[in-house]
Amino acid sequence: MDTRIEIKDLSKNFGRKQALSHVNLEIGQGMFGLLGPNGAGKTTLMKIITTLTKKSSGEVKLCGIPVEECGKIRKMIGYLPQDFSMYGNMGAYEALDYLAVLSGMNKKERAERVTEMLEKVNLGEQRKTKVKAMSGGMKRRLGIAQAMIHNPKIIVVDEPTAGLDPEERVRFRNLLCEIARERIVILSTHIVGDIEATCENIAVLDKGEILFQGTVAQLLEGVKGKVYTMEVSTMELPMIQEQFLVTGILTGGSTAHIKIISEEVPMEGALPAGGDVEDAYMYLMNHDSASRNRA
Repeated sequence: MDTRIEIKDLSKNFGRKQALSHVNLEIGQGMFGLLGPNGAGKTTLMKIITTLTKKSSGEVKLCGIPVEECGKIRKMIGYLPQDFSMYGNMGAYEALDYLAVLSGMNKKERAERVTEMLEKVNLGEQRKTKVKAMSGGMKRRLGIAQAMIHNPKIIVVDEPTAGLDPEERVRFRNLLCEIARERIVILSTHIVGDIEATCENIAVLDKGEILFQGTVAQLLEGVKGKVYTMEVSTMELPMIQEQFLVTGILTGGSTAHIKIISEEVPMEGALPAGGDVEDAYMYLMNHDSASRNRA
């Protein structure tokens, strides 16, 4: 069976505003990261994939099925939107059970599946806890449980760790990686650390256009030999930031240890350093922005 999402020449317009422009992507099984700033078009793309928004042009197929066949698509996909909310006065088990009813499960299936999902997302002991009394991280994990209740082949999560504390963020990322062993999971986010920690294959979207698609290793190649570190006076910082792309600053007293991305040695005293995903992402975004301005 085809276990891919194929997107060909996809565009989406809202009146005169173009949210997506000729997007081409192929997404296979496992974790796939969609990275980009707020307003890049990520949520629009997620909503088209999940049949919540109609495309203007192009082709989208999920496991060989055109996105226009909404009934078939919704049976195979689970979605955790950015603004996720559930029935606040219901307990976790009750809320999931209600959603399982809407999915067409019988009583026996619901009893097994709801319990299984609560355990999977580590909410078994909170089965009676009201949704409105849960922490942000618990609500997000419950959101994954509702997205998986009908055992979909594809899970789409939009900005899932925004607002979570570091411990909950790590726990949630680990949960997504576990889920992705058996299905396609698309993680849409503007948080570079989430992509770096979970995804091998990624795409970068900005202003409705795909700037990059490939592996994290391939993205890192873009800054190979272009990252430098050095110590400077804090008085020099404003001038250096005007001249160079500075991706890290650690101040201590009157000096600062900085990381610079530059095509050549930026200044005397700069030492070569290894780049990370955030450096590569910032370089890509800055380089593309400069190219657009020149055009």
